[in-house]
Amino acid sequence: MSQLPILKKEILAKKCAPIKIMQFGEGNFLRAFVDWLVQKMNDSGKYDGHVVVVQPLESGRVAALAEQDGLYTLILQGLDENGVAQRPHQVIDVLDDFVNPYSQYEKYLSYAESKDLEVVISNTTEAGIAFDPEDVKRDFGKETPHSYPGKLYALLERRYEKLGKNYGLAIIPCELIDDNGDRLHEVLLELAKAKGASEGFVDFLNNSCHYTSTLVDRIVPGFPRDEFESLCEEFGYIDNNMVKGEFFHLYVLKNEPFVMQKFPVHKVGLHAIYVDDIHPYKARKVRILNGSHTALVPVAYLSGKNEVREALLDENIHGFLLDLINKETLPTISTADAPKFASDVMDRFLNPYVHHALMSIALNSTSKWKERDLPILLDDLKKGIVPHHLIFSFAALIAFYRGVRTIDGVREEIKLADNPEYLAEWERIWARFTREGGVQAIVDEILSKTDFWGINLLEVPSFPREELRDDLVSILQKGCYEALKEKFPRA
Repeated sequence: MSQLPILKKEILAKKCAPIKIMQFGEGNFLRAFVDWLVQKMNDSGKYDGHVVVVQPLESGRVAALAEQDGLYTLILQGLDENGVAQRPHQVIDVLDDFVNPYSQYEKYLSYAESKDLEVVISNTTEAGIAFDPEDVKRDFGKETPHSYPGKLYALLERRYEKLGKNYGLAIIPCELIDDNGDRLHEVLLELAKAKGASEGFVDFLNNSCHYTSTLVDRIVPGFPRDEFESLCEEFGYIDNNMVKGEFFHLYVLKNEPFVMQKFPVHKVGLHAIYVDDIHPYKARKVRILNGSHTALVPVAYLSGKNEVREALLDENIHGFLLDLINKETLPTISTADAPKFASDVMDRFLNPYVHHALMSIALNSTSKWKERDLPILLDDLKKGIVPHHLIFSFAALIAFYRGVRTIDGVREEIKLADNPEYLAEWERIWARFTREGGVQAIVDEILSKTDFWGINLLEVPSFPREELRDDLVSILQKGCYEALKEKFPRA
């Protein structure tokens, strides 16, 4: 393999197009989903626009993407609509420029003056769209904002100053929070108020820029580490940015005429649609697919599993997740096709082509559990359903953030990846447990953390805090897998 060339434009011709899209995020999902859609749009001849990728955090992959001139291979795997196994691959060539705003801030801001730029797309995780008070203190003309909304605000402010009110942008967030477009708009207005923005700029944010909310759906396992060398030999080049995704895809965007005009993804024959109300699609997908993923991760990982499919081939874990979906998630969803969607999701999880690492899903699990699973749990309680499986998953989440798992007598450190403030709080809480003991005290402190959950769960009258405590004790004493089998025995 060492004799193979690295994938670059010297070995594969790269098409040219104006940069019309700014993309915040360089991770596997955007490259396997949104950039693939942009590729399809360009290949169809109905769109002519490429992408500049902005790295939203200080550490990231823009340098690795730039090293390969933005070229990378996407491998799709799964069953098509006719049940036929598919494994197509394609080189994506729509990424043209790469910016690290922490080291190239002026280059980043210079894109505000581009009249070609029309669209902003983002995927900065559920925690990414939030007001950051630290940004209020920063001089956005000179200092890189900390948050994604802060960076976008700085870009839009420069654009308004240099080009005026007639060059607003279509803004399309992909973060998995409710009404993500509306929420991003709200945060920008919060920043404008806090920073004393002019009436003209506020009007630009409200009337020249156009926001749409979205729903995205494709399972993306990411870099094919287990097949890397054989794939390089098959392709005839070394590609350190290749990415794998499932064949299935769905992109739902709320109707917004300006956005539809600037980003006509619905016109190229894909499962990409603009609709009047995305909420039914959102509830179905986020609660069944994403909620199941997030509920599964701590249970399966602490049980010694490393991948979704591997976990669900275990009858006890499979039964646990199936019962969680059928007994606790489906009763909270109103759409008639929810049971069929749930069945399809379980099939997607068991796709033999997809090796989806649990730890790749575990990123920012605190906010993911809040956004995806806690609403199901609370809705169940309102309906008089005791969500035993979600409570067990919650207990496993608490144990997961202890940062260790023991498999076959071997203690392993868990490489936790979350908001630094959250990680510091989890570490403090578990240090207290080590010093003082008392699982109930730990559980009560965690339930009371409004910065984690948005509410004080101790104030929810029917919340089964004793069951959560008992589950956590069982997991700590017996191990997660034994605790699971004891609480949910299979017939």
